[in-house]
Amino acid sequence: MKLSNIILKILMPLLLGGAILYWMYRGEDWQQIRHVMTDEMDWTWMLLSFPFGILAQMFRGWRWRQSLEPIGEHPRTSVSIHSIFLSYAASLVIPRVGEFTRCGVLKRYDNVSFPKALGTVVTERAIDSLLVMGITAIVLLLEMSTFGMFFRKTGTNLHTILQGFSWAGYLVVAVCIAAIAILLHYLLRKLSIYNKVRATLTGIWQGVISLRNIRNIPLFVFFTLGIWLSYFLHYYLTFFCFDFTADLGLGCALVTFIVGSIAVIVPTPNGAGPWHFAVKTMLILYGVADEHALYFVLIVHTVQTILVIALGVYAWLALNFTKRNTNP
Repeated sequence: MKLSNIILKILMPLLLGGAILYWMYRGEDWQQIRHVMTDEMDWTWMLLSFPFGILAQMFRGWRWRQSLEPIGEHPRTSVSIHSIFLSYAASLVIPRVGEFTRCGVLKRYDNVSFPKALGTVVTERAIDSLLVMGITAIVLLLEMSTFGMFFRKTGTNLHTILQGFSWAGYLVVAVCIAAIAILLHYLLRKLSIYNKVRATLTGIWQGVISLRNIRNIPLFVFFTLGIWLSYFLHYYLTFFCFDFTADLGLGCALVTFIVGSIAVIVPTPNGAGPWHFAVKTMLILYGVADEHALYFVLIVHTVQTILVIALGVYAWLALNFTKRNTNP
């Protein structure tokens, strides 16, 4: 692997996420954060959120297996789910590598065509993006009155918002935009390599168009909705862990969930940094104190990331005891 690729894939995302986190938490009292976690936080709600975090990934595994059936690939359900667990954990090391990791797992253990599997991943991402866009539009319409009330009561307008943004805030936004641009450039450059390999492109295309031949469309829709409902509940239940977010309501949870989902597009491990910045900013808009918003995003993101790591370790162990299927 070239040095430039190592820097782009590993070091740059880590530096970007680390820089944003350092900027957000510089000067914070870490003893106070520990106090919130040990004495003020209700861990019952955090534990109740865990099954939904696990279920979201399981739904994704079931849906992916269903997407592969029309193109003649029939991986085992357990291998499909374990590949999803492992892919999320792998993306903590190298952002976006999870898509390739799960395709590699299916190739290794169930002899599934890598290009075809990758094609179905492309299809899944497109469907998820459309769903998130639709949810975003609905949430904006539902919460328009909340934003309007906020602006009327505070006399805030776009000009004063921009004035209140510090130079560091502008820098964070600019760096995130630059990171997305670099990622797109990198993907396009890699795509040009794939264009030279006709067989690979053919397999990817077969995976992309597999959706039209799925036998049970209602089940596919159920899995898709189940993924995002589980993601949301995994996040929303954490509101009840803290006194300062417990009464914010469903509307605030939806807005911050969508904003956080969009923020993770920035290529950092599990969205670390951009997710914190985006969710914290929206919580402040809903009246949460700056310090409390910082506590919330740090604790919730850290604990949920630990769950992703635990599932990845479990999947790696389970796959080591899984017999490979060498049949073509």
